[in-house]
Amino acid sequence: MLKRLLFIVLLLCFAFAGSFAQSNWTLKSENDGIKIYTSPVPNSKIKALRIECNFQSTLMQMVAALLDLKTRTEWVYHTKSIHLVKQVSPADLYYYSEISLPWPAQNRDFIAHLITTQNPDTKVVTMDGPVEPAMLPVKDGIVRVKSSISKWLIFPLNKNEVKVEYTIQLDPGGSIPAWLVNMFASEGPTQSFKKLKLQLNKPAYKNAHVPFIKNY
Repeated sequence: MLKRLLFIVLLLCFAFAGSFAQSNWTLKSENDGIKIYTSPVPNSKIKALRIECNFQSTLMQMVAALLDLKTRTEWVYHTKSIHLVKQVSPADLYYYSEISLPWPAQNRDFIAHLITTQNPDTKVVTMDGPVEPAMLPVKDGIVRVKSSISKWLIFPLNKNEVKVEYTIQLDPGGSIPAWLVNMFASEGPTQSFKKLKLQLNKPAYKNAHVPFIKNY
């Protein structure tokens, strides 16, 4: 029984190490309170990204904004379209999104499985978004992202302030010029988080209510 338990623990450790257990994060830029870190990924030319930023927002407001799919085109960098595919529960959904890329690169699309949970003691919210590439047919002229792991961690600092950590590790597939990869790695997160700050100020989120989330 002990050997079996140790084996399971080792499997879990390796699985975690393959996703976001990078310990050698390097701070690449800091602008308007938005910190961007990168970390090399084994057997990949694309580095993992971690973005950190504090927001003047309640937990409820932040989660409501992130779950509001119809407005993501307003603040998520180069998002051309997005729509709900399947709603399993208020905290569990699948959505499709197409990312617009400049010529000569082809647009990318993905289907994400977004699962939201909250620690009942710390009130920290976790939003996992692994991709489900086979859930919808591939579209002509668009490259399907088949490998991507992303995670939002939302830490309450006080009643009206949260710290957000967003981590993503992906393979965009196909051929993408190095300059374009660098643009999305540096400019993309900064622009998205700046627009998210503005998004949170909209009246729609002032009295937002998410039934499965408890404020700090």
